[in-house]
Amino acid sequence: MEALPLLLLVAGSTVVAGAARRFPAVPAPLMLVAAGLVAGYLPGVPSYPLSPHVVLPLVLPPLLHTAALSSSYLDLRANIRVVGLLSVGYVLFATVLVGWIVYLVVPGLTLPAALVLGAVIAPPDAVAASAIARRLGLPSRITTILQGESLLNDATAITAFKVALAMAVGHGATWAGGIWQFVVAAAGGAGIGLLMMVPLSWLRARLREPLLQNTLSLLVPFAAYAVAELAHASGVLAVVVVGLHLGHRSWQVDFATRLQEAAVWSMVAFILESAVFALIGLQLPVVLRGIHGHAIGQVLGYAAIVFAAVVASRFVWVYGVAYFPGLARDRRPSGKSTFVVSWAGMRGVVSIAVAFSIPATVVGGGGFPDRNLLLFLAFTTVTGTLAVQGLTLPPLIRLLRMPGRDTHRETLVEAQAQHQASGAAEARLDELLADERNVLPGPLLDRLRSTLEQRRNAVWERLGGVNEATGESADDTYRRMAREVIGAEREVFVSLRDSGRIDDETHRRLLRRLDLEEAAVYREESPDVPG
Repeated sequence: MEALPLLLLVAGSTVVAGAARRFPAVPAPLMLVAAGLVAGYLPGVPSYPLSPHVVLPLVLPPLLHTAALSSSYLDLRANIRVVGLLSVGYVLFATVLVGWIVYLVVPGLTLPAALVLGAVIAPPDAVAASAIARRLGLPSRITTILQGESLLNDATAITAFKVALAMAVGHGATWAGGIWQFVVAAAGGAGIGLLMMVPLSWLRARLREPLLQNTLSLLVPFAAYAVAELAHASGVLAVVVVGLHLGHRSWQVDFATRLQEAAVWSMVAFILESAVFALIGLQLPVVLRGIHGHAIGQVLGYAAIVFAAVVASRFVWVYGVAYFPGLARDRRPSGKSTFVVSWAGMRGVVSIAVAFSIPATVVGGGGFPDRNLLLFLAFTTVTGTLAVQGLTLPPLIRLLRMPGRDTHRETLVEAQAQHQASGAAEARLDELLADERNVLPGPLLDRLRSTLEQRRNAVWERLGGVNEATGESADDTYRRMAREVIGAEREVFVSLRDSGRIDDETHRRLLRRLDLEEAAVYREESPDVPG
């Protein structure tokens, strides 16, 4: 892709994604796909071929890495059985069931070719799942299950796709060989991720420069994916394992690295998520041009059947896992939770990218059976799930009166943890002050103690009453006033710089201090702020 079309894609998708934030009733992925659909038919808009050689090694790793960094390793481990049943069991079930239905309804289509389509559209999308969880404030266990499933299911789907594709093109693959290939790919990807954790942890513990730390952070997902794929293992699993480890051990790096890393990855994820959903919409002209030999009504009928099969397969599997004796050995989920998890199965860019990797010919030189029809069915399934499920999930959750996150309990746990940490900090401060080398002037000592006291009380104050005049808690008022005071200081620094009384270097240094203070205030107020 040339530079100018790429720049237009990034700029256009960013504008649409920014506009989507003003209309929370419409999911941003759906608005981006719709914008891509419209743009694809505008005169002068360049063609944007969706190459799997670009999406899989260059777009998928950073998106998975970002999701893994923000996921909870402990929560995932606590729910690993359910996550495994969805990310492995459901994907294989959907591949076989949807493939079998497609084989029955599309005349002349071979079973291996139908299974190729089943594998393509089997995995729900990682980006869509994370977006749903963030925006709707689902209960923490549902959020963990959806995010954990979406992190791991691409590995299952891509491996199943390779096996079905080898059978469809005539490479002599067998089911036994396919199962062995799946086991090797999964074990190899996880093993490579575990091996890479050792040198990466060693480097992160010793690098002190934030720029070097974050350069390494940007390279990690691409390196993990490439190394695993070169070893014929699952690059997806390697990226996820490394990302979960680095997120779990993020305390090993200093505060500047963490602040910078969160901001960098938030920006990368925003740009890539926006661009990939716009790319989905832009593929419609390419897909439609290749369909020949099928009536429009017939093709739309196939699309409706495949969409219904994808949705139904998820309900069958999720309810089977939840209520079949012996499968749900841990906590039996509520009916509402089971329904929401069943309905939250939007597909995304991985399905489209993998579909475009279907070759045009098979062994012997013949054409791949109904390749263009398979591309169209993959496209309509992805856009259909984004439109139907993406639009209806928020009102469905409101209709079901799903309990959100228990913010009061979370704040109470946070306050108790902060109280314990503040006690340890005060004990350490007393130890330091007992050493005659650590004598401090009174004002600086008071500042240290007041900072500790402020951190101790801030979370408790969030549990307090509300000011009747302003509708704010005491902590809300504190944050608002602190930002106003910081803003007044910033105006003075700008004025001094503009009048020539301080130089630009001093100005930047002073603003950096204020920015760090304001970041500490702001992040308590909005969970969407990076860091």
